[in-house]
Amino acid sequence: MQQAMPRPSFAVHAARALALALALALAAVGFAGAVDATQAFAWTIGIGFGLTLYHAAFGFTGAFRRLLAEGRGEGLRAQMLLLALLVALFFPALEAGSLLGAPVRGLVFPAGVATVVGAFLFGVGMQLGGGCASGTLYTAGGGDGRMVLTLVFFVLGATLAAWQGELWLDWPALPAVTVQELLGPWPALAASLAVFALVFAASAARERRITGTIAPLPVTGGRFWRGPWPLAWGAAGLALLSLATLWALGRPWVITAPFPLWGSAAVEALGWDEPAFWRYWEDPARIEALFRPILADRSTAMNLGLMAGAMLAAVLAGAFAPSLRLSAGEAAGSVIGGVLLGIGAMLASGCNISAYVSGIASGSLHGWAWILPALAGNWVGLRLRPALGLAVPAEPDTRRKFYQRSRRE
Repeated sequence: MQQAMPRPSFAVHAARALALALALALAAVGFAGAVDATQAFAWTIGIGFGLTLYHAAFGFTGAFRRLLAEGRGEGLRAQMLLLALLVALFFPALEAGSLLGAPVRGLVFPAGVATVVGAFLFGVGMQLGGGCASGTLYTAGGGDGRMVLTLVFFVLGATLAAWQGELWLDWPALPAVTVQELLGPWPALAASLAVFALVFAASAARERRITGTIAPLPVTGGRFWRGPWPLAWGAAGLALLSLATLWALGRPWVITAPFPLWGSAAVEALGWDEPAFWRYWEDPARIEALFRPILADRSTAMNLGLMAGAMLAAVLAGAFAPSLRLSAGEAAGSVIGGVLLGIGAMLASGCNISAYVSGIASGSLHGWAWILPALAGNWVGLRLRPALGLAVPAEPDTRRKFYQRSRRE
């Protein structure tokens, strides 16, 4: 009888993690030499995002699934904690127009028909594709082969939306405005914090009514290097890294902005079309990126760093075991969901990060307008999952599922 191979010891995992960390540091040096120091910093911040997202298993798709299918709101309450930290950190800096001497601005976009339609499509795509933007990147980086497929079709969907920009770019929308402009900076901060507190309390009350218990948000009990982390650690880490992004890049964290860039570059390289003549790329703020090397794009460096950081976290946890095994239903979900994610993110001027988190952190009404249609889309997506053979309830102990392959504690 063949004996099972022993699992590598923590020392082996640590050695692998050290080797990977050195490679990531060399990549940062490469970014600094090939582009500039800010690009290296964007890459490094991305690594921090990936490590934080993975170790805390801080996601939106699973959180919304558990909220809508099971009445469990732990993930939603963690999001409220993150948003509260962000507005407390961002609003004063945005009001001043600078952070530690560096000029900063928020992500403020019009809220309109495209926002609502895009957020709804994105929500459906989250549940079919198995992830949002940040979740797709960090789980793909952590070794989940299915999410690599979702990412490919996410980029395809974003590229299709850019190609057909003339169909949706002129849809009716309100002017771009912030709650700070409507209420004043300090009343806007107080009102935002009050909404987060109300959602937090309502989520807890609903969870108690449905399940009989309320899952806490502990702030202790995590292991820093190997993980897992409490969700509160994840919220705090994401808030601090978002503040670092605001300072270094002059604007909040975004994820999906490079996706149409990647796809358009592929279209041009393959000789299929000339994206520079697409309506979407006529915007002067966008066309500049199209003519620069992809690796010179700040958000591209950050996204690649995020995936690398998640890989590092998986290696530290002893859970990096890439697998491409997936069912036909999972593959179909990744294809359909990925395309919906890409189209939805483009129409809504962002995803769960660019629109929801960074939008609300900026005070933009488009961030507030995004969440309800996105939740409606998640609700529809949950009801479509069985058609693809995908389970509706979240897996038990979902926040630690990435660690279960390598250890049972």
